[in-house]
Amino acid sequence: MATENPESKRKGGGGKLARSVIVTVRMDPQLNYLADLAARKHRRTLSSFIEWAVQQSFSDVELHHGTGYQGDETITLKDMEKSLWDVDDSERFVRLAIHCAELLTHEEQERWKLLTDSQLLSPAMTRNNGDRVWNWAKLEDVVFPVLRRAWNSLLVAHEAGPEASRKWVSATQANIGTIYKSPAPASASSITAPKPVSVPVAVPAKPVASVPAKPATSVPAKPAASPSFDDMDDDIPF
Repeated sequence: MATENPESKRKGGGGKLARSVIVTVRMDPQLNYLADLAARKHRRTLSSFIEWAVQQSFSDVELHHGTGYQGDETITLKDMEKSLWDVDDSERFVRLAIHCAELLTHEEQERWKLLTDSQLLSPAMTRNNGDRVWNWAKLEDVVFPVLRRAWNSLLVAHEAGPEASRKWVSATQANIGTIYKSPAPASASSITAPKPVSVPVAVPAKPVASVPAKPATSVPAKPAASPSFDDMDDDIPF
């Protein structure tokens, strides 16, 4: 494999029409000639046949050779292709480090060390007899969105050297509580009863008891004053 050119498209026929990477492969004349004959037999272009042949070989590449005892089965690259691939660089890197750590290059091992030391992966990791156990739901839903934002800074720190890498790890550890901050549930002692809210209630007016009217008392008319002798007419005969 000599060169890789991202964001390129293949213009030849056969196979898929669009490509994101063009790979130049060097072969000796005999291998090139026989591959060309095989491509003719498959009615493919040579590049399409090479791609097909590479994909077919995944079933023969063993990532783990199982014993067949108690579920220890052989795992091939074909079995793991969906688990190892992602369009995002950072997630693809973590998937490779978790599933196939032995395939990491020395540079990738250094980056993996920085990442695990930084505690960015801690929400999705537990320990079982010293081995890391990963919660994939938390990795995908909680950790990976954070990792995507921090990935470029990790690469820059790693490229800058050991001192920059240590500073990046320390700064990430110091902010890990803020990065994954979530509201803590209130404890029973901190829960206060809500203040009573006064709601105005319409109270019907009490009926006013009717007071029976007192019967009118008849005031006897004063008797007419009996005429005195002085008031009598002199003309009244005796």
